[in-house]
Amino acid sequence: MAESMRGMKRTCRCAELSEKNIGEEVTVMGWVQKQRNKGSIVFVDLRDRSGILQVIFEEGETDSAYFDKAGRLRSEFVIAVKGKVTARSGAVNKNLATGAIEVRAQELRILSESDTPPFPVEENSKTKEELRLKYRYLDLRRPDLQRNLMLRSRIAGIVRQFLIEEGFLEIETPMLTKSTPEGARDYLVPSRVHPGSFYALPQSPQLFKQLLMCAGYDRYFQIVKCFRDEDLRADRQPEFTQIDMELSFADEEDVMDVNERLLKRLFKEILDIDIQLPIQRMTWQEAMDRFGSDKPDMRFGMELKNVSEVVKDCGFSVFTGALEAGGSVRGINAEGQAAMPRKKIDALVQTAKDFGAKGLAYLAVNEDGTYKSSFAKFMENEELKKLVETMGGKPGDLLLFAADRDKVVYDVLGNIRLTLAESLGLLDKNEYKFLWVTEFPEFEYSEEQGRYLAMHHPFTMPFEEDIQYIGTAPEKVRARAYDIVLNGTELGGGSVRIHQDDIQETMLKALGFTEERAHEQFGFLLDAFKYGVPPHAGLAYGFDRLVMLMAGLNNIRDVIAFPKIKDASCLMTNAPDIVEDVQLEELRIQVTGKDE
Repeated sequence: MAESMRGMKRTCRCAELSEKNIGEEVTVMGWVQKQRNKGSIVFVDLRDRSGILQVIFEEGETDSAYFDKAGRLRSEFVIAVKGKVTARSGAVNKNLATGAIEVRAQELRILSESDTPPFPVEENSKTKEELRLKYRYLDLRRPDLQRNLMLRSRIAGIVRQFLIEEGFLEIETPMLTKSTPEGARDYLVPSRVHPGSFYALPQSPQLFKQLLMCAGYDRYFQIVKCFRDEDLRADRQPEFTQIDMELSFADEEDVMDVNERLLKRLFKEILDIDIQLPIQRMTWQEAMDRFGSDKPDMRFGMELKNVSEVVKDCGFSVFTGALEAGGSVRGINAEGQAAMPRKKIDALVQTAKDFGAKGLAYLAVNEDGTYKSSFAKFMENEELKKLVETMGGKPGDLLLFAADRDKVVYDVLGNIRLTLAESLGLLDKNEYKFLWVTEFPEFEYSEEQGRYLAMHHPFTMPFEEDIQYIGTAPEKVRARAYDIVLNGTELGGGSVRIHQDDIQETMLKALGFTEERAHEQFGFLLDAFKYGVPPHAGLAYGFDRLVMLMAGLNNIRDVIAFPKIKDASCLMTNAPDIVEDVQLEELRIQVTGKDE
């Protein structure tokens, strides 16, 4: 039977005790990690969020009623213990922060009993994730997850403190807002008061933070939930958290400066790592040409080389055909991998196909200087030699080539580069390489929709000298947009915003908006711009990704208290779920069909 805490007050958390407290009387409370009954003595490992503390109940020393109670303690019972801190009677446990001490119990209360948990509550659990997520409240008791969430809290606190010191105001923006279906899919919320009308949950506070700049708040920030109804990956959730900010009378230099100093403070205070400022910058085009990615991992080389000029007149139709179609031929040098087994090369070929290529050409430079290649018979020996020289190939190297449209070539080689780095152990988790990627394209062409879309969003300022191309050659227009990248992961992105009416109208027109539709979707913003709007710029971080990388993890579910799984459902609450017919009737909604 559960007992009351009445009359007992916790004096400290378990791992807040040390040898300095020897001789003190304390009251600690928490969960039983394990109990070992040796007959005349009962050892209990007591756990709370701070760590584990050994408590000893000894026959003759502990009141007999309390000693009997200690004998029936089980894992996950919640208890309160009053006792005296002493030096550990047995060997010191160097794996515990409290390994040099123990509490000799005088009084015990069982505050709550527990059924046998469906899995052991222990660090680095080997239990399947599906089971752990079903019982997430138990999973969250694990010390490693508790450390992750405490780290998240610390990071949020430092971010908040830093930005307030820098003159930012923390202002909340609405969760129920207007749908803007230009980007990812919105989560829609039906209105009972306005039948047939819907709110949308925000994909970001973008428009509201721009309105706050119009309203004169100068510097805004928010640590805010955002929602996107899209397919999930390891670093994606349907609801996620952003560190969102906007600055008035500012350009990209101002945004980069404040964020570089924010990152420097964060990494110093949390990980004791000194980030060298300024952070390296690279244009989008250079990043794509060198690494095949707009979020390149800079911890290793293996850069792409454009060999189109070298192979333009060769006899290999895969290369020449790609060039004739307006594409390119590029390669990477996997140094020292000439002896890679055929099975592994075939796996790389399959990776290339997964990213849209028809295949992957390879050339191994043998130790004796001869070549083993999938295309050698189509090229003269001098041509092969020139190709190897251009790639910086030497005996023992494996050269891999993709030939297709630039987008496909970048995707293929960019991903094969990462695959090889991982398999060859080139990724050091203790190394943090930051990069600003700048000058993104303003537009990207959607094959699916047959038109140009905004690569970031329709409010991103183009470079002044490129405005002339918006209507005639949109592929030439560069955006004053920037991403902050860490170890191949995009941490955040932002841009200088359009604040002139005429440029905004030109942008929306180029994106296929009629004047009527533009005002229907964004009228409140366009109207606000008529009343004096300052130049402004901003940035938003994926907070979950930032915490994940700082914790040295590779899945954001490990740094979110109650995450969803890949189909955007919650295994613990069974959300989303059907609702009662009366609720649907109130909203005038009819469910027309259900997928099996």
